[in-house]
Amino acid sequence: MSSDDHIEFEGKVVEVLTGGTFRVNVGPDHDVIAHLAGKMRKNRIRVVLGDTVTVAVSPYDPTRGRIVYRAR
Repeated sequence: MSSDDHIEFEGKVVEVLTGGTFRVNVGPDHDVIAHLAGKMRKNRIRVVLGDTVTVAVSPYDPTRGRIVYRAR
């Protein structure tokens, strides 16, 4: 997935899963399984339950994505 080939959603972390993945609620009846983007992992940005995050989702698989930003 290139950097221009995604759709960004604002959402809230509702569950922390194993392996550094998270379940993010981005709308009514729509959850996304997301992992941390490389820049967030490199800079050691921590994401915990209840955080508001921005998720980049591929148009080919709207159920999976990358967490690219954590709101303060």
